Amino acid sequence: MTIALWVVQSLLGLIFVITGSFKFFQSKEKVIASGGTWAEDFNPGIIKAIAALELISGLLVIVPKLLGRGYYLTFIGAACIAIIMAGSIYVHIWRKEYKHAAINSVFLLMALFVVYESWPF
Repeated sequence: MTIALWVVQSLLGLIFVITGSFKFFQSKEKVIASGGTWAEDFNPGIIKAIAALELISGLLVIVPKLLGRGYYLTFIGAACIAIIMAGSIYVHIWRKEYKHAAINSVFLLMALFVVYESWPF
């Protein structure tokens, strides 16, 4: 189970660091042009806030494992990703983008797996 946790945790963290960075450093128009049609419904400040939360959460999932301490931060980061993905699924279903909702459901399950396995209590 440890290897599975490492793999899922690494993938989840890297995906969210990369996508969060992309959204944070790009304009709203570039996010929309690259396939993020959901961004049409949000103002640029909200998009930047979501991107920053994704970036920070992705780092929180990876960094404590690399440093060998602060494992409760992994739990917090994965829980934040799960919350972000739940909201994302809701937005994609509302916009009738079922393919994106399905993909984000996989990320939600990955995040919940990391939350379960890194439960600090």
